[in-house]
Amino acid sequence: MDHFRQIYTGQAAKYHRMISSEDTDDNLGPALEKVTSFKDKRLLDLGTGTGRIPLLLGQQAGQLIGVDLYEAMLRENRCQRMQVEGRWGLVQGDMRRLPFPAGWAEVVTAGWAIGHIRSWFDRDWQNQVGRVLAEMHRLVAPAGTLIILETLTTGELKAKPPSQALAEYYAWLEKEWGFTRHVVSTDYQFASIEEAVALTEFFFGPAMAAKIQANEWDRLPEWTGIWSKWV
Repeated sequence: MDHFRQIYTGQAAKYHRMISSEDTDDNLGPALEKVTSFKDKRLLDLGTGTGRIPLLLGQQAGQLIGVDLYEAMLRENRCQRMQVEGRWGLVQGDMRRLPFPAGWAEVVTAGWAIGHIRSWFDRDWQNQVGRVLAEMHRLVAPAGTLIILETLTTGELKAKPPSQALAEYYAWLEKEWGFTRHVVSTDYQFASIEEAVALTEFFFGPAMAAKIQANEWDRLPEWTGIWSKWV
């Protein structure tokens, strides 16, 4: 099984503990607000995972539904929702074919999710990713907003695609689909170097753990790309 699929099916709580340390300067929320207002809007969050977007925007949205393929991620999402007394809905499903009527959402987001499809379907990625993008376009209401968030690398001092495959996908979003990219610093902050290693090695691997130790990082550099489009 793919490394990330193993995490999403069996280590959802550990994954959420790691991402809870991300965006220490709270840059992501204001950056998203520059794209569009979420106040009282219907928001559909694809690849919702353990709840990163709902936890960030759930209090602003008028109605929010998160969709994810993995039941383990949705279970953790429900735990997080309970802790903050959130009111967003959750649906298990494949973001390439979604059970919602056309134009349901005023904003459709897909956070750190579509890039996996690029990796999992290497020979057919444009078709598979295209199905997701077509669904996003189908589901957004006229004058609505589409937002895709993806990594622009971890453990580097400058933002860049972490692989050639993702670089191709990011360029395709911009050139073929008309998305505009913005870059945001979303560093992780840990209590110590030891905690940084303990909470990230399972996800990023031993090479990243060694890099954290070599640089004595309790603050791990992270960059996020925000691709947006108004339709």
